Amino acid sequence: MIDISFIGLDQFIVADISKAITPTLAKTYKVDEEDINFIAPNNMYFHKGVEQTSWNTLVRVSAPHQFEIIEREVAEVIDKGIGENAIHVTIEFNYYEDGHHYERIDDDYPRYMTEENMVELDGDEEEGEEIEGDDDDDFSDIYTGDIFKDFNKTH
Repeated sequence: MIDISFIGLDQFIVADISKAITPTLAKTYKVDEEDINFIAPNNMYFHKGVEQTSWNTLVRVSAPHQFEIIEREVAEVIDKGIGENAIHVTIEFNYYEDGHHYERIDDDYPRYMTEENMVELDGDEEEGEEIEGDDDDDFSDIYTGDIFKDFNKTH
């Protein structure tokens, strides 16, 4: 399993990068595309209290130790994939021994969701069922008085 984490880059940009470079990374690593994952936590990058997101991006690659010999090629693929989405890019590699990786995979479900196997809902409401907070709600019964008028009398 190869996990690539992005710190300081928008999650949706990382999704696009993932889609674009996964095939090339799989060829570079000589693994199946299913062995490569991208992680984009909701975060920001700071230096001396100044937000640096998209100006500076840190990419952390976690992979089995056997791939250390191709890290320069991998770094080039990732850097090219980021392109102009970041000004400064740092790519850091962390390796683990094969015996230090554990997974639990449920064979009753596909390993990954794809555009082909995702379930799409037609809407948020069943036919004839109204959702609370619908835009068509009548707000004429909202209290507009002074809710604190008696506050000082009791406290």
